[in-house]
Amino acid sequence: MHKIISAVFLTALTIGALLSTSVGIADQKSSPVSGSPIFAEEKGKFTIQLNGKTVGHEEFQITAAGGGWAAHGTSDINPPGSAAAKITGSLTLQPDGAPITYEWTSRAEKTNGAHILFANGVAKITLEMQGARPFEQDLSFGTPLIAVLDNNLYHQYAVVARIYDWSKRGAQSLPVLIPQELTPGSITVESVGSLNAGGKSYDGLRVTTSDLQVILYLDPSHRMMRLEVPSANVSVIRD
Repeated sequence: MHKIISAVFLTALTIGALLSTSVGIADQKSSPVSGSPIFAEEKGKFTIQLNGKTVGHEEFQITAAGGGWAAHGTSDINPPGSAAAKITGSLTLQPDGAPITYEWTSRAEKTNGAHILFANGVAKITLEMQGARPFEQDLSFGTPLIAVLDNNLYHQYAVVARIYDWSKRGAQSLPVLIPQELTPGSITVESVGSLNAGGKSYDGLRVTTSDLQVILYLDPSHRMMRLEVPSANVSVIRD
């Protein structure tokens, strides 16, 4: 697949770098608290930094929709040495966080996109690449509760923070799909207690595989305020 950013920036910013070499689907270890809404409406803007320099911005909103939820985000990325790109992603969710549909579009030198329908633990993908015929592929996950973490759309980590079962805490595994890479895999999500940044205290949540760690900084209502990839010098900071 055509990559719109440099190799260094791709490694730093795409969730594809998070995946271990194994693409097997992890067993689901927890579920949201029964009867409790796990999402809340919110909207905001993130500043994306690489090595301390701003390389992009993302605007997003999470809203109630038709008995479920919708998460929509648009990122404008302008990495050094590469073409600027605009990426949009729209995800609809069941009340428990299981995805229903997902659509993404990436506009750079070319315009590419896809529509994904989730049903019974299967993702039915229709990929549309500029200058090529539509491509269809099915990916099976064995569970309907799948994390969608797409390239350069960081609000989707905020969705993961909501899906995480805070009543149980501990390490919890989730199958994951990276739509722009057509890549399945698994992540482990774990509370790491209190973290400090910018003179403020946050609830910490770690998203990890054998390859990389991403740290989420959450306010008391579990809104994502900051994201760090320490090994890649990437920071995503809520404005």
